[in-house]
Amino acid sequence: MTTRIDRRLAHLKSEGRPALVTYFMGGDPDYATSLKIMKALPKAGSDIIELGMPFSDPMADGPAIQAAGLRALKAGQTLAKTLHMAAEFRADDDETPIVLMGYYNPIYVYGVDRFLADARASGIDGLIVVDLPPEMDEELCIPALKAGLNFIRLATPTTDEKRLPKVLQNTSGFVYYVSMTGITGSALADTTKVATAVKRIKSHTALPVCVGFGVKTAEQARTIGASADGVVVGTAIVNAVASVIDPKGGLTADPAEAVATLVSGLAQGVRGARLVAAE
Repeated sequence: MTTRIDRRLAHLKSEGRPALVTYFMGGDPDYATSLKIMKALPKAGSDIIELGMPFSDPMADGPAIQAAGLRALKAGQTLAKTLHMAAEFRADDDETPIVLMGYYNPIYVYGVDRFLADARASGIDGLIVVDLPPEMDEELCIPALKAGLNFIRLATPTTDEKRLPKVLQNTSGFVYYVSMTGITGSALADTTKVATAVKRIKSHTALPVCVGFGVKTAEQARTIGASADGVVVGTAIVNAVASVIDPKGGLTADPAEAVATLVSGLAQGVRGARLVAAE
């Protein structure tokens, strides 16, 4: 099985640079604006898109992403609409990989078989479901792999040598290394420790390792990218959307333009990452 994720990361490896992986919340602040944001991401320099599935009880998300999810749900976003958004994006872009990221509850309610069939039909390439541990692989991970989707697992600073092989057992696409303990949007982790952690994970797997949590600037992206195969940015993008929403829910500027400006700068940082590593 080869997905758009596999092909994109292999291509970037041949170019000698890490990927910029960008997360945004599907349906935030509304469906049409969110789709416009999604379409703006590749043009601004995003290599892989993480499309957030809004959920009412997001246990691993910080205040910014929680608020984005609630805005999306209030605006009427559903899992079906999130899949439709991916399909609309695919009408103009058949190359950029899309990873659906979120929690299992909406998928369970939707129905696993139906969800996997609709995800494939919508052009989804991979899944990150943060609340399904490896012990529950038969629930969604194995069926997803059989359906031709990557199942991307998270590793953390507390994932020790005994636990890591279990985490990696059915992981595909890439390993998402959460560079710190805690919720999304926390401060950037010690980059020296990140480099050591990436090296440790790579000693257990041939999969690319992408690092996220806390990256907000081009310089941070460049620093993380010097040791990782990809840099994941989420909270900063969600905050860029929130920054142009007034207290009454109206827009003071175009969220897609705000996101594109941020991502363009981050992309410049990522594209310079290997230059730093080679000095």
